[in-house]
Amino acid sequence: MKLALPAVKLLGAAALVVLVVAVGRRDPVQWVLAVTAGLGLVVWGVRDLLHPVRLAADTTGVTVAVGFAGRRHLPWSQIERIRVDRRARRGIRSELLEIDAGESLHLFGAPELGVAPEDVALALQRLSEQCQGAVDRDHH
Repeated sequence: MKLALPAVKLLGAAALVVLVVAVGRRDPVQWVLAVTAGLGLVVWGVRDLLHPVRLAADTTGVTVAVGFAGRRHLPWSQIERIRVDRRARRGIRSELLEIDAGESLHLFGAPELGVAPEDVALALQRLSEQCQGAVDRDHH
């Protein structure tokens, strides 16, 4: 993940504080909302800086980010489907990489991946096929 997105989140938090100071007057509700939103953006931005890799794959399977800084390894045998979900809503198109592991569904957008979800899906499918083929050859 590039540094641009975490920087935008941190700048957004700073902009909220400046905006409330400039126009917030003495309304405590605006202060509480701005501080809450600002803290959320700061936490989100810091998470992106400290743990930028949200998805990794190797011959054993896929490791996905879970929660703030957790990781979960999904063996290839546990992954049921890898696909790209494309949607167009109000003139805005979005693409998300979906990794379906049965009881869990993991979604990643281009900002989290650093490249187009389609490219990652193709690479994961190729790696999965190679690994599954190697397992099948070893059992025969």
